[in-house]
Amino acid sequence: MTTVVRLDDVRKEYAGTTALDGVTLRVEAGEAVAVMGPSGCGKSTLLNLIAGLDRPTAGRVEVHDEDLGALSETGLALFRRRRIGMIFQFFNLLDDLPALDNVALAAQLMGVRARPARQRALELLDELGIAERRNAYPATLSGGERQRVAVARALMNRPALLLADEPTGALDSRAGEQVMDLLLDLNQIGQTLLLVTHDKAMAERCATRVVDLADGRVAGERALERAA
Repeated sequence: MTTVVRLDDVRKEYAGTTALDGVTLRVEAGEAVAVMGPSGCGKSTLLNLIAGLDRPTAGRVEVHDEDLGALSETGLALFRRRRIGMIFQFFNLLDDLPALDNVALAAQLMGVRARPARQRALELLDELGIAERRNAYPATLSGGERQRVAVARALMNRPALLLADEPTGALDSRAGEQVMDLLLDLNQIGQTLLLVTHDKAMAERCATRVVDLADGRVAGERALERAA
């Protein structure tokens, strides 16, 4: 099995405060791993390191056999666009672009021409059941619709790894259920998923394994079995 994420004895400090302390972690291709723990335990820091948005104080972070610590800032930005999809709690959509262009932009930043980028964006929106809202601006979309647009954008460049940071935290229960179903479907067709959540129900529904963090360290891991 291919290892998509590899962390070895990773430490991260901010102004003398230790956010992560000796974290070692593996995520294999096709897994859905939920990282859980109380506020301030290092969950978001871990996600930022894996996304290449931050650098470890010590230790090694590899994603898809790429040592992120060896990349320049420009190299990290290119790597994120090519290999990592990110879903944020508060969507991070561009308010002045309709849904279709919010999604297509991810490919256009990689040099894909506008027409094929928009075609793939439309295909993704259709797969996610929101193609009819392609010309709607974010302010006119429901929370669940905005999160689906955000998921489509994250999938635009066919990422090796999909990262989700509290993806249902800003949604009502119905929209949250829809997003959980979507993440489950993506993983079941082979998408590697790493999500940060405090929601036990979400972890048990979407993940195949849970990693518990406490005080910046891995406190335990457990495999999950999904209902048939």
